[in-house]
Order: sequence, then structure tokens, then C-alpha cells
Amino acid sequence: MESLSAAKLKESKYKLLGKNVWAHRAFYFMLLPGVLYYVLFRYLPMYGVIIAFKDFSILDGIISSPWADPWYKHFETFFNSPYFGQLMINTCLISIYKLIFGMVPPIVMALLLNECRNRWFKTVIQTLTYMPHFLSWVIIYGILISLLSQSSGLFNRWIEDSGGSSIGFMTSLDYFRGILVGSEIWKDLGWGAIIYLAAMTGIDPTLYEAARVDGASRVRMIWHITLPGIRNVIVLLLILKLGHIMDAGFDQIYILYNIQVYQVADILDTWVFRTGLQQLNFSLGAAVGLFKSAIGLFLVLGSNHLSKRWGDEGVW
Repeated sequence: MESLSAAKLKESKYKLLGKNVWAHRAFYFMLLPGVLYYVLFRYLPMYGVIIAFKDFSILDGIISSPWADPWYKHFETFFNSPYFGQLMINTCLISIYKLIFGMVPPIVMALLLNECRNRWFKTVIQTLTYMPHFLSWVIIYGILISLLSQSSGLFNRWIEDSGGSSIGFMTSLDYFRGILVGSEIWKDLGWGAIIYLAAMTGIDPTLYEAARVDGASRVRMIWHITLPGIRNVIVLLLILKLGHIMDAGFDQIYILYNIQVYQVADILDTWVFRTGLQQLNFSLGAAVGLFKSAIGLFLVLGSNHLSKRWGDEGVW
């Protein structure tokens, strides 16, 4: 009898679920393209990760390619590479620099825009800071060359007109990482500010009214109301960025760097592209990608756990 009642209860739950899905079928239909995208381009390709443990050949295919002997052969090749230490240092340093120096400017920009009372001025500034997000790194590279080129760059012309010597910014080991970080901050400043502005709209306006009645200044309201109100969004974005700390921005670096700055700019992705893909060593590239993904997963899980212990909601 108990098993029969449990079966009926389970059947009624499925019927209720089916009715709810049918009642909201329009929303599920709109959700379908996004689900299909992630299934086709994010989950199904995970099958190909097994080539990290095989001596993959394009002619043999994934199934017929022989297994690597030993199974960690390609990981060992990567770890024993003379470039491993340099690649890890460059990848981590560039990512950490972008994380540290790239988190605050969008927050500050969002706070300034939120406090701006001139509507048209706010709209113009928001549009101007958001536009670079849509530019490709190829276009940004052209802008940087016109500004920083040692022979014809605008900045070097100013330096030479002031009696100084021109500086090879794009080929300098001292300046190149700063150019990477600065150009990414400029490109994504408006995009990040929009996210924080959206979070600020969810703050209860009565909190500001009560603060005004108590005589609080704008700075005090920002510190005690606005920033705590968007703290969860800040933590969420921080956790997501920690998950990509091993990426460092392949498209940006591959377009901007050159052989003279390999020492400070060559990262895991660019090395894999040259060594793994251009030389058709796909198994090595898959091994490095799996290594990066494992570290990213560990960082996301760890940072999410820490955020919960500190009283924040985390990602899940």
C-alpha cells in the first residue's frame, strides 16, 4: 500500500510539473535557444577532452587514436617544458593585475553616474564609456599603435618635442604589461559600470530618504547604503573572474604582443596556440586546457565557499 501511494504521489508530481511547463510554454520556448547553445557548443564538445589522454591523430579520429602511454604523457610534457614556470608566472601576474586594477574603476564610474543629476550628461558619458566594449582588439591595436608607436606615435612625438628620447612602449618589457591592463580597463569600463548601475536600481530609495533626514552627506550614503547594496554583485563578479584567472585574455595578448615581449607576455594560451595547434599537437593543447579548467574550477568552488562563510550568498 505504501509503495502504491508513493507511486501515485510521484505520478501526480509529474502531472503537476507537466501542467506548469505547458502553462508557461512561451517562456520555455524563449529559453530553448539559450539551452541549445550551451548543449551544442559547451557540453557536447567536452567529449573531445579525452584526446588529452590519447596520441590524437586527425586521420584516425578521436575513437581510433591510440591511448597515450603513460596516460599523463602530455601533462608531463607540459610540466617538464622549460617554459612552464615563465608561462605560469606571466598568466597569473597578468590575470591578477587585471583583477586588482580592473575591479575598482567600474564601481567608481557607476557611483559617479548614479550620483549625476544631469540626465543628458549622464547618458553621453555612459554611451562614450560603453562604446569601446564593442571594438575588436584589432581596432584597439591600431589605436595603441597610433598613440604609442616609437616612430610615429603621438606620445613619443610629445616626448621628443619636450627634448626627450622616444620610448618603444609596445616592445618594452617594463611597459607592456601595463599596456595590457590599461587597455582592458578602458575597453570594459562602461560594460562593468552598467552592471553595477543595474544593481544600484534595486536599492530601496527609502534608505536614502531616511539618511537625508538624518543629515547624512552623499559620501556617507554611498559608503553606508550604495556599496553595501551592491556587495553581492561585487562578490559574484569577483568569483566569476577568479574562475578565468588562468585565461589572461588570449585574443588581446595574441594581437598586441610580439617576440620582443615574450618574456613578460607569453601566457598558456598563446604558447598552446604556437606549440600545440600550429604544430598540430592537439593532445598537448587539450591537456593544457584541462589543466587550466581544473584550476579554474577549484578557484570558483573555493571562492564561493569563502564568500558564504563571510556572510555573502555566493554564486549558488
